[in-house]
Amino acid sequence: MLPEWLELSLLVLVGFLSGGVNAVAGGGSLLVFPALLGTGLSPLAANVTNAVAQGPGFIGAALGQRRDLARNGSRLLPTSIAAVLGSVGGCALLLTLPGSVFDAVVPALVGLSAVLMAFQNRIRAWLGNPDQHGPDRTVLLTAGILLASVYGGYFGGARSVILVVVLVLTANAELRILNAAKNWLSLLGSLVTLVIYALLAPVDWAAVLTLIPSTLLGGYLGGKVARRLPPTLLRWLVVVIAAAVAVYLAVDQS
Repeated sequence: MLPEWLELSLLVLVGFLSGGVNAVAGGGSLLVFPALLGTGLSPLAANVTNAVAQGPGFIGAALGQRRDLARNGSRLLPTSIAAVLGSVGGCALLLTLPGSVFDAVVPALVGLSAVLMAFQNRIRAWLGNPDQHGPDRTVLLTAGILLASVYGGYFGGARSVILVVVLVLTANAELRILNAAKNWLSLLGSLVTLVIYALLAPVDWAAVLTLIPSTLLGGYLGGKVARRLPPTLLRWLVVVIAAAVAVYLAVDQS
């Protein structure tokens, strides 16, 4: 157990960093999860507390990229519905199934997202959609967001990484615009998990209240930064973070 003042300082710092990282590329919740474990919470309590605390960071990120979000147009409605339904399903899995059932595939899912993002241009060409100027592949997009949100409702870590990969591979727009959609969908998923976990799961509300202001500020500033990053740099940030998260999860579960 850490001294109380150090726990507080650690949570404020990682909350700020996670909000910024989530806005820019995704995967910031993996900074908060081990910090919560360090304060003495059980893995389940750390998982649900982390999920609840991430929501404000996505509010800040959505505000910081609101102009880019508006440019997503009609794709927001079906993907928003898919994000809500998938998050509900993921929460149901968490509350009813043993953690080992789903946790075993988490590192593979996140690692796959890194590979998909790294080779997105080749995959787009293979799918017959290389130029990002044609119509969205709406069925694949909606199904992918649904599955990513199921994952996010069960284990929130790196949900936004997987969401942005799905968007990049199935929707036609600049990465900056799709990143704004990712932040919106992550926000919806976080709101769903907040309501369900608040009612049914062992949330540490003291930790949540400590994290909320810093994740909100980090998300807002990170959203501003994301609008100014070159698309190639933004893409490789996602790849690096996703790969690091996959390694972390694989080592943590070994």
